[in-house]
Amino acid sequence: MAKSDFKKFIIYSLFLGILILPMVGFPGRTFEAVRAFTIWGGIVGILALWLLNKTVRRSGVYQRTATTFSPLKNTVLEKFYKLPTKYAILALLIAVAIYPLLANNYMIDVGITCLIYIVLGLGLNIVVGLAGLLDLGYIAFYAVGAYSYSLLNLHFGISFWLSLPIGIIIGAIFGCIIGYPTLRMRGDYLAIVTMGFGEIIRLVLNNWDKLTKGPNGLLGMSKPTVIYPAFTESGLEWVVYSLRSLHALYYLMFIIAVLTVIGVRRLDNSRIGRAWVAIREDEVAAELSGVPTTWLKLLAYAMGAAFASVVGAFFAAKLSYTNPNFFIFMESCIVLCIVVLGGVGSIPGVILAGIVLIAVPEVFREFQDYRMLAFGLAMAAMMVLRPEGLIPATRRKRELHETDESSPED
Repeated sequence: MAKSDFKKFIIYSLFLGILILPMVGFPGRTFEAVRAFTIWGGIVGILALWLLNKTVRRSGVYQRTATTFSPLKNTVLEKFYKLPTKYAILALLIAVAIYPLLANNYMIDVGITCLIYIVLGLGLNIVVGLAGLLDLGYIAFYAVGAYSYSLLNLHFGISFWLSLPIGIIIGAIFGCIIGYPTLRMRGDYLAIVTMGFGEIIRLVLNNWDKLTKGPNGLLGMSKPTVIYPAFTESGLEWVVYSLRSLHALYYLMFIIAVLTVIGVRRLDNSRIGRAWVAIREDEVAAELSGVPTTWLKLLAYAMGAAFASVVGAFFAAKLSYTNPNFFIFMESCIVLCIVVLGGVGSIPGVILAGIVLIAVPEVFREFQDYRMLAFGLAMAAMMVLRPEGLIPATRRKRELHETDESSPED
């Protein structure tokens, strides 16, 4: 074991002790030492196992064993990667489609929430992952979609399906309005301005009592409906079916998520997507190469806002209620964490991270007092151990591991 690794282990263990012991040791007025040190010892044990694994992987025995089995490993991986991707996608779609048939109502509701955040993550992935624009006010577009449908339905009686295109247009307009003042900003300044715009929209919704009912929110929006033909005693008739059950809402959100994945993937592989990547890598070089950076950055904001507006309208229709407190800054942070944890610019990574960050905390709800602590530790560990994300985009992985792939002679 290297001295530097052992020194880091001691420092990290002490830091975790200072952080964790007071937090978990005082459930009441007295300090419960056994409980606190048990939790701290478990976390330190996990850290020790990671250090042991790192030490073993550096040993000569491991290197010789790895070299011996390397051809077999490469053969297995090569055959695995040769499997058609369409089969894996089909299996995933089937698993997601039959999920409501095997789960209770609570878990179906969790599944709907996962799909909502996956769509939000994919929308933000356009702005952050492809165009490289750090947006900390993205949840504002989610609110715009929710309130667009709520106001159109309550005041004008417009149905969910007719409200969707209107909400998409309104969301795209708001995306351009928020994006235009930030066109010449980068880095920290861009993040602060977008965060400010997001909070402005939330405060407007919270204080415009005559239109939005303020903190009381809007109530009574109708559920989505579908019309299908059916044979009755009087012949063929069109039947109106309201999507009230969780199963029906789950499948509707599933269809929205699939269409979003298809749309984002096509954008990623298009000329517009490559132009966004060029802006992300070097905006000055892209502009000198003839890329219209101004319009493409506005388009990135508009497209991301459009996807958020769609899922915002669904969210309002699902609950038949909306409130400004649903769209706080923390929600923007969670969506950004989904993008970064999954892999910036990676569609499969965003999907996996959406499931991990939303479903896993619900499974361990009995430990809700420590969920945010575990969330922070997991994010910090991921950024240190795997900064490219769970399923990184190929280009992004090359960028972060360029020095690892280069030979000593280079």
